[in-house]
This record gives sequence, structure tokens and C-alpha cells, in this order.
Amino acid sequence: MTTTSSTTSTSSSGYGLVQALGVGSGLDIQSLVTNLVASERSAADSRISRETQTVNSQISALGALKGSLANFQSALTSLKGTDPYQQMAASSADSTVFTASATSAASAGSYAVTVKQLAQPEQLMSTAFAGGATTAIGTGTLRLTVGSKSFSVDIAAGKNTLADIRDAINGALDNTGAKATLVYGVSGAQLALTSTDTGASNAITISASGGDGGLSALAYSGPTDTTYTEAQKAQDAIVLISGIEAHSSSNVVGSAIDGVTLNLVAAKPGSTVTLNVTNDKNSVVNNIQKLVTAYNSLAGMFTSLGGYDSTSQTGGPMLGDWLLSDVKSQVTNGMTNAVKGVSAAASSLSSVGITTNADGTLAVNSTKLQAALASNGGAVAQLFGGTSGIATRLDTTITSLLATTGSMATRSNNLTDSQKQIASEQTILDARMADVKTRYTKQFSALDAMVAQYQSTASFLTSNFSTTNKSG
Repeated sequence: MTTTSSTTSTSSSGYGLVQALGVGSGLDIQSLVTNLVASERSAADSRISRETQTVNSQISALGALKGSLANFQSALTSLKGTDPYQQMAASSADSTVFTASATSAASAGSYAVTVKQLAQPEQLMSTAFAGGATTAIGTGTLRLTVGSKSFSVDIAAGKNTLADIRDAINGALDNTGAKATLVYGVSGAQLALTSTDTGASNAITISASGGDGGLSALAYSGPTDTTYTEAQKAQDAIVLISGIEAHSSSNVVGSAIDGVTLNLVAAKPGSTVTLNVTNDKNSVVNNIQKLVTAYNSLAGMFTSLGGYDSTSQTGGPMLGDWLLSDVKSQVTNGMTNAVKGVSAAASSLSSVGITTNADGTLAVNSTKLQAALASNGGAVAQLFGGTSGIATRLDTTITSLLATTGSMATRSNNLTDSQKQIASEQTILDARMADVKTRYTKQFSALDAMVAQYQSTASFLTSNFSTTNKSG
């Protein structure tokens, strides 16, 4: 009996172990396998995630740097060469009469300008047709000449009303410059023709041919012809410039004074308005200020990408990067180094009123810059726009930096390769972990089946032991 009791106790203990494992009767194999796989891939996933974040951050940083360099280079354009420093400005003492602009071809001076008359297009009004727009005029061909150019419109039966003729003129594909409309008065409808270009040379004449002869009512050979009234005469603009008369077919007079364009607004015969042409120092100052602003923005980008924030204890994405240091060095030196071969009075930024702040940014003293331009404008032009000037050499430097064969392009290609390599590693890891998952699933499934079999055997043995004990 003692032996039997001992055997029963041992069997019960073994059966309890199987019950504790729970295998074959509720063990969550899927969760177990998932957790094991996750644990096994955790380190690799973390590494790949860190590498991905680092590469993406560097790609973003490089893109931001390229953008800032491109913006800075754009600001250099208006200062390259010597023409921007020879720019002239033209101003009118009365902008209600005319406004003015000038190029570097202009010379400084003052002129007395009188606008005697404005240029205007010719406008003709036909005789009135009592039947209105639907009046049938006739058939045939109308040929309209505006200045030295002509075009024809064919008028057919059934499409020969005054309105039809208006539409035919406006719709002609080779219309050389006449617009038609209808004006309705107490006497009926009248065809109004207006030349699209101003000037005495753009007068309108009209001839009629063929058809039933009715179109002769719309023919016009000139001011003595009674089929039309000249509502507005085609005329040139006439201006007096310091007593010299000049004509223009339009109200933009661009050939009366070298490098100066007058935009006529109103005729004011007998009245004189002063035109001043001066060196445009303001545009140079503004362009230099834009360059300094763009440089300061770029300097801020250098700090953002390569600086260190002691408060948050975080560094920029290009902290300690030799490429950023190299770009910063080239740009800073190109901007601040003295220019050889230029008068000492304007050989560096500081000599023309541009100083460096403690944080490396620049500041413009407009008064000192204006004075330098006034006293030594040629030297200032050489400082920025000469062959070895600041704008010229920096433009060359940035073009090289941004070139497809430059160091920044090489870095960009390397980062792209790194992205591809990381993606490949991720793919390989995913495939390997899929195999691991399959292996674990098979192993635990086999274990589950085996333990289930042990459980069944244990139940059988327990039942037998129980029967034996009872019979004993």
C-alpha cells in the first residue's frame, strides 16, 4: 500500500506539472512566437531606426543648406559687374503729367519738359442707319487699312447687316489693328471703328468692292469723305525737351533722351515740368542691403545646422561636419576678405560701412555706404562687382559648391546610397525574421502536440492508478 501511495503521489505531481504548463490546452503560441521574434529583432530594429533617422536628418539638413546657398547666390546677381553701380534714376516734378525711368546709358542732368499733346488712335463714326443693327448694308468685300497694313472681310448675302459687318471685322484672323463696335443714337445705329495703335501713321481707310455695291456706304478715303465723321484724330505725342520738339507714335517716349524713357500721362501745353536724371545710389544701397540680409540668413543656417544648444543639450544635424565647416569657411572668407587691387578707401566691407557683429552677422551703416558711393563709387563697384570683387568671387564659389560634381553633390549621392543600404538591410531583416517566426511556430506547434500527447497519457495513467488503488 505504501508503494502504491507513493506511485500515486508521483503521478499526481507529474500530471500537475503538465497542467501548469498549459501546453496543448490553451497556450497562446501566436503571442509567444510574436514576442520572441520581437525580442530577437529589437536590437536590429533600433539600429536601423537610428540610422534611418540620422540619414534623413542629414538629407534634410543638406537640402536646407543648398536652399540657403541658392538664395544667397540670387542676391549676388544684382551686384555682379559694374553696370549696377552706374544705374541712373529719372524723376518727374509732376507725375500727373509724366513719369520717367532711366538706364545706365543715361547721363546726369536736368531738363524742362512740356507735354503739348498725347498720342491717340483714330476713331471713325459712320453715318447713322435708321434701321439699327439689323439694317442690311450690302454684299462684297471691305478692305480696311490701318497705317501700312491691310486686311479684308467678305460680306455675303444673309450675313450683311450692320451687326454682321461689325462681327466680321472683329473676327477677322488677319485683323491688323481695327476694332469695330456699334453706337446707338437718336438717328439710328452707327459703326464705330477705332485703330488699336496710337500715332498719326495709324489712320484708317476703307474700300469696298464687288457684291451688290451696298458696302460703299461704309467706304472711307480720308477726312474729306462724308461717309464717316472723324470723332478722334490719329496723332503723335508731342513733347518739348528743353525747347527741342520730339514726336512719338505712342505715349511712351523712349528715344528723345539717351537712356531715359518718358511715360506721358496728360497734355499740359504751355506748362513746364522738370525732369531730373541722377545717379541711382539708392538702388545700389538696397541691393547691398539685400546681400547682407541674405548673408545673415545663411549665417543663421550655419548656426542652426552646426551649433550646439547647451540648454537642451542637443546639437544640429551637421554638428562637427567637415562639409559644413568647409562651406562656411569659403562663404565667410569670400564675403569678408579684402579685395586686392581696389582703392584702400573701399577695399573691404568695413571701409564702406559694413561691419561684423559679435555673432558673425553683418550690419550696414547706410549713411557711410552712401558717402562711399558718392565719393568713390568706382571703387565700391570694384569691391563688389569687379572681376575679383565680393559678389563675383562668391558667385563662383557657390556655383562650384552646388555643381553636380561638387562636394555637396557627392555628399548627397552618398546619403542616397546610405538610404538604399538601410532599406536593403531592413528587407533582409524582415526576411530573416519571417524565417525565425516560421521556425518558432513549427517548434512550438510540435511541442504543443507532444505535450498534448503527454497530457493524454497522463490522464490515462491517472485513471488506471485510481482504479488500481480502489481495487486494492
